[in-house]
Formats: sequence, structure tokens, C-alpha cells
Amino acid sequence: MAQFKKLTAAALAAMMLVACGGSDTGAATTTAAPEGSAAAESTPAATTEAAAPAASGETKNQIIYGSSTEISGDLGNAWWTNNATDHTIREMIDDYGVVATNQGGQFVENASVCDGIESVLNEDGSKTFTVKIKEGLKFNNGDPITAANYVAYQLVHYSPAVLEAGAKVATDQVIGAAAYQSGESKVLSGLRLVDDYTYSIQISSDYVPYYFEDTYASWIPVSMKLYSKNDLAVKDDGEGAYLDGELTKEEVDASRYVYENRISAGPYTLVNIDLASLTATLKINENYAGNFEGVKPSVETVIIKKITTETMLDELKTGAIDFISAMNEGPQINTALDMVEEGGFNYVNYERNGYGKLMFQCDFGPTQFKAVRHAVAYLLDRNEFANTFCAGYGSVVDGPYGLAMWMYNDSKEELGEKLETYSYSLDSAIAELEADGWTLNENGEPYESGIRYKEVTAEEAGDYAHNVTLADGRILMPLIIEWSSSENNPVSELLAVMLMNGEATEKAGMKINQSVMTFSDLLNYMYRDKTQGEQYGVKTYGMYNLATNFTAIYDQSYNFVTAKSNPDYYEQGYNTNFTDDELLDELSMKMVYGVEPGDDETYRQIWVDFIDEWNDYLPEVPLYSNVYYDVFNEKIHNLECNSLFDFYQAIVYATVE
Repeated sequence: MAQFKKLTAAALAAMMLVACGGSDTGAATTTAAPEGSAAAESTPAATTEAAAPAASGETKNQIIYGSSTEISGDLGNAWWTNNATDHTIREMIDDYGVVATNQGGQFVENASVCDGIESVLNEDGSKTFTVKIKEGLKFNNGDPITAANYVAYQLVHYSPAVLEAGAKVATDQVIGAAAYQSGESKVLSGLRLVDDYTYSIQISSDYVPYYFEDTYASWIPVSMKLYSKNDLAVKDDGEGAYLDGELTKEEVDASRYVYENRISAGPYTLVNIDLASLTATLKINENYAGNFEGVKPSVETVIIKKITTETMLDELKTGAIDFISAMNEGPQINTALDMVEEGGFNYVNYERNGYGKLMFQCDFGPTQFKAVRHAVAYLLDRNEFANTFCAGYGSVVDGPYGLAMWMYNDSKEELGEKLETYSYSLDSAIAELEADGWTLNENGEPYESGIRYKEVTAEEAGDYAHNVTLADGRILMPLIIEWSSSENNPVSELLAVMLMNGEATEKAGMKINQSVMTFSDLLNYMYRDKTQGEQYGVKTYGMYNLATNFTAIYDQSYNFVTAKSNPDYYEQGYNTNFTDDELLDELSMKMVYGVEPGDDETYRQIWVDFIDEWNDYLPEVPLYSNVYYDVFNEKIHNLECNSLFDFYQAIVYATVE
């Protein structure tokens, strides 16, 4: 079969990886992490028993990885939430995608898994990808892996049970997926099990071309034993693939939290997750055939442990942890570099492919109004914020991008001419608010001091808790923003000083109320995930602080669907900002679905237009992008991460002295 075409480095330097919230949309994913340093969030985790020997000086072939994000334990393929640490665990235990990204972010055929991929453009404009996988692959429990296990991934992914369980799964791309997901059809007509080691998928003409089309045919294998006690068989009688039996919502939900004897096919096997101490233990999967270069891990055990800013460098010194990933807080970096200079530790640094941010939800309360979002940006001195937090290791950005992105680096001059920088200005904030009608006090009289109010319609008012209804029936909304932030987070602390309690904020007539919570709770409110509790489904917080990192697939399609353009996906929560900008939605789709693979210049031009519109609508206030530092015990060798090659990819190359 024809070998899979590899994209250029430029086409792929843009990936969407891991530090912020996202959901699987059938395209790229983002992961969620607290904004701030590598240890910016949550409560201190207890030192695990496995870590104790290392701290006492005993040599072990293990690495203890310090993570800033507490483990939630949801291993459900990012179809629900995508916590950064959960993501790392999933990627270490679930591998064998037929396409992988290398150290430079290029897509490459996975030589350990794939015997070839070919694509055919059909007469109706649809496109069919056919994949041949290698024989002899095994899951960690020794079960053989065949094409049926790859097809099983999609049959579960698009199943009615997964939708019923509250997952976000778009069906537009694959022929027959919508009818299959709705239960109208038992078979998924565009998905074919050709033979024991061959499968194919047919993509709708509406989604051809696709700039990142290499990803269409790349899935991971799954065992149906994980999803059903009946071990449902995958079959294809000539009309499409299907599951022989019923997959239930309850079994799908349960599969997300299976830790003991979890069947997987990555370089590591999950031994244990301890949600009390926020640690996970993984060991080498002896059945792993290797990564895209055939490399197998040699570090026997990896322990992932929750760390905090206050203790992480002390833990590194004592051996309670061995590796801190993606440090980005200036003072902590300086202390870590002093440790390196004193001996016993090493580091690598790289520009970030993401950014820290204030995120708005734009469908209720004051943050539904663009003028309010603009005012928040004007009231925060972002340059001072970045200088204080990053301490020379980062800078302000004006859109959803990071310093490492090729599109940004090729477009700096053009972006400089187009984008509003929202320079710190009380006058600009007040002008925006007054022009938008925030000119009243709580009695509906002309505003003089205190909190500003705006007369709103019943639809705009919704059920926002702070609204006031006057005797004459007028509804007034106060300029009070409810802010969700994660605990023990230095970024939150700095925002509280510079924005919430800032003199300019009070003078502008704005009040910000901070609610501090665990990062898992923050994500549940942000995703409005009623499956985790009815309270999360209530519109509560208009502003959050966290961060987004990107993988090689900078694909924002579906992230900005509107209630008008795609009411089903909007209601399901694909658009976590809940925006209503039709142009932003159009550009986010056109950027990837209107560009041929390899046409980097067209992609870049549409990307600039997208960033420009985003910068005006301002669903988020970008705070900074920065330089990451990985700091680690000198016993670790050959563990070199970068913004496009994360720990879970680099670990297979690592050795312990």
C-alpha cells in the first residue's frame, strides 16, 4: 500500500497540547491545567510509599514525576474532561496510534503499528482512508490486537451509550456516524472492518479538504472487555461495522474509572491510582512493541505525584520527586537554576506552545457583554502582570497562541498592526462601559459611584443571582463578576491583588467576587458537567483563570459553534466559552476545513483573521506565554521534552543512572 504522506514541519508546529481545558470534538484536543507554575494548584499530596526508598538514598529504576494538576482519575479518552495529569496517564498507557508526532511535531507513520495508509477521493467528494496494521501486536494482558480493536474505538466513540453518558462527540465527519449515534442504525456505514488487520473510514465531503487530514485514520486500539462484561464482538457483514450486543451507559461510565488490571496498549501499564494521596503508579508494559521509532521504555516505574509551589523544590532536593515539568513561575525558575548550578540537577527549557488566561463564559451575567470583557482587559496591567509572574521568562500575547507557534512567528508584524493590545487604562475601561449602558446605580438613577448597573432585557437577565428588579418592572444587572479560581495558585493570588482588589477596578464601578476551589471543581463548573453533580450545570461563574497549551493540531473548529449555527453541539458544551460570534465560528471552521494539507500560507492567513476576530470579541484575556523549564535529578538521562514532545512521549527514551 502507499506509504502515508508526511506533512512539513511548518504545517505541524502548531499543536494543541496540554495545559488547558478542552473536549474531544473529533479533531484536536486540549488538556486542562491550573494556570501558573508547575505547582500552582491544589493541596499538598502525601509522599507515597514508593517514593520513600528514593528519598532515603536507595537506587531504583524509577522516576517520580511531580505534577501541578491533581489527578481526577477520569481516564475516559478526553470525551468528558481533559485534566492535564489524567491526560499524561492516558497517553502513557494508551498508545499504538497509527500516526504519531515526532520530536519536531511532524506527523509520521507509526512504524511499530502501521503497515501502510492509503486515501482515495471518491466521486461524491468524500474521502476514504484505509489502514493496514501490523500482525503480532498485543495488549498489556497478552490479548492479541487486530483491526477489530481499532474499529472498536470508533464504535464506542460514536455509540449512543457514550452520548447518553454525557460525552462530547461530534458525528458530522464520518459517514453514517449520526445515524449510528442516534440509534437509527445499528451499523456505522462509513466504518469498515475489511479483514483481520485492515480497516477503513469514509469522511464526508463537507470535511474534505482538512488541513490535518493525517489524523482522520489514526486511532488507538481498545479492548471491549474494558467497556462491557460481555466482551462485545466487532462485526461487519458488508454494510458497515457494528457491535454484536448492547453497550450501556452504566458500563461506559464505569470504564472511565477502572484502575486495577486496566487493559491498555501503551509503553506503561497502570498499577494504581490513589486519589487520597493524588498519586499514580505505572510500570513497563512488557508487551509494548515500541513507539514510532521502535523505541521501548527502560525506566521500570513512573510515579506521578501531585506537588505544590511551596514544597516542590524541597521535594526535588530530598529525592521525594525526580522531575518537575514545565515550570513557568519566574522566582521558582531562578531558585531551580541555582540548584542546578550547585550540582545534582539538570534542566531543559523551551518556548511554550500555549498561554495563561482569564477565561469568560459569554452567555450570562455581565460577561455576556463584549464591553465588560474589554473593560476587564483594560483594568489589568498585563505587562506588569507578565513581568511580575514570569520574571523575564515570558511575555504578553494578544490572542490564543504561544511563543513557539510557527504561525505566530511568521505573522508577528501583521498581528502587531491588527490586534488591540488593551493597554492598561481606566479611562478606556470606563468609556467601554458607558457606551454599553453601564450608567445607572442600584435605583436606576444616573451612576455616580459604587457598583455600576445596566438596564437589561429579561433574556439578558436570565437567572443571574445579582439582578435587581425595580418597582416599575425594569431589570438592572450589577457589574459584579463571579470568578472561579483554583486553590494554592500564585496566578490567582496575583490576579486578586492586581485586578479583583485593584484600585482601577473599584474606580471603574466593577466588583469581582473570587471563589477558591479545587481544580477538578473548577473544570466541572467550566464544563457545566451535570454528570458530576447537578450544581455544576447551573450557570454560576463568568470568569475562570487557567491555561491552554496546544498540540501539533491547532484546530479550533467546534470550539466556537453558536446556538444558531449548531444548536446540538452548543447545547452539548463543545463551546465552553458559550460565544455567539458567527464570524469566529466561520473562521475557526474555514481555517482547517477549507485548506488543503500542506497549504501552509492559506492556513496562516485564515489563522491571522481568526486571531483578529477573537481579539475583538475577546472570549478570554490572554495573560502571557512563556518559557518552560523542566528541572530534574541528574540521575535521569535522555529525557528531553519540548512544546511539541511532552513527557509521555519522551519518557520512552529516558534512562536512570
